Amino acid sequence: MAGPLLWPADEPWPVCTAVHRKGTGHLLSDVRQRRRIQEAARGRQYTAEEQRLIHGMTEGNHVPELQDDAPLPMLAVAQLYAREIPDLVGPEDHDLLQVFWCPFEVHGADRTIDVVLKWRRSTDVGAVLIPQPEPPVVGREECVPNMCVVHPERVVEHEYLGLLEEELQEEIDEWEEERLDEDDEDEYSSAPPASYATYEEYAEAMAAAEAAEPEEINYMSDLSIAPGWKVGGFASWHLTDPAPVDCEVCGAAMPPLLTVDMWECDGASRSWLPIEDRDSGSDAHATNPTDVHLGRGLMRIHTCPPGPAHPHRLSFQ
Repeated sequence: MAGPLLWPADEPWPVCTAVHRKGTGHLLSDVRQRRRIQEAARGRQYTAEEQRLIHGMTEGNHVPELQDDAPLPMLAVAQLYAREIPDLVGPEDHDLLQVFWCPFEVHGADRTIDVVLKWRRSTDVGAVLIPQPEPPVVGREECVPNMCVVHPERVVEHEYLGLLEEELQEEIDEWEEERLDEDDEDEYSSAPPASYATYEEYAEAMAAAEAAEPEEINYMSDLSIAPGWKVGGFASWHLTDPAPVDCEVCGAAMPPLLTVDMWECDGASRSWLPIEDRDSGSDAHATNPTDVHLGRGLMRIHTCPPGPAHPHRLSFQ
């Protein structure tokens, strides 16, 4: 995540050529420094120097000489290898996907982010470009991903509930109601006594009872669509009605290639918490390791399976 990328030294770096304000926003260096300060100060108050630095990190016209029509280096977002992610499907013989975007949500009629995908053969790369270009200013801090290493975990998903046959939806509703009734009976039968000699005894008994309660499971939160950044899988339509995403060249259905989510899990979907974070579920790094929030929180990049070279499309939830 966030580079550095396996990018050839003799190949031009992707740039944004759309006309929009490019010198006004947040300094990329400020975004990263703020996050370093926040990480260092976890569990304590900011020092006077940290407060001074953060107070000086303001939004503004930081690079006034940068013209609106100037080519702006795209931000490196992700680098994914097919050998590590079986569901990463692209052009034949290409084993590496590199993702970029312009960190300003101002593109097109919908004023969204602009995404560039680069597929390549990793073995074709010789000398690597160092240093790698970056935009000096970003439109929103939430457009900047944290640099981190990806630990792919393969999971099984099931289709979004609203896209299943009506009969199957009814069966799922009945199954969930049965589970809820069973959980209510278990909770009642395992309820602790109503009185205690001390508050400590009460707190201990309540903690034990909570730990003994069966975990509530339902289709939408735990079995259907995995939250978080993911390759492939099904699409969630939790904010809008389901809408087809078809290729504008050949008309083929375009499944999600990559989903960019603000959360790896939330309070209703903790069963999807990544394996390496199961013991740190309350840690912000476990639930939001990238610090990215695009649009309303979730963006999908769709590609055309029959025509990998056809233009990709975006959808938001």
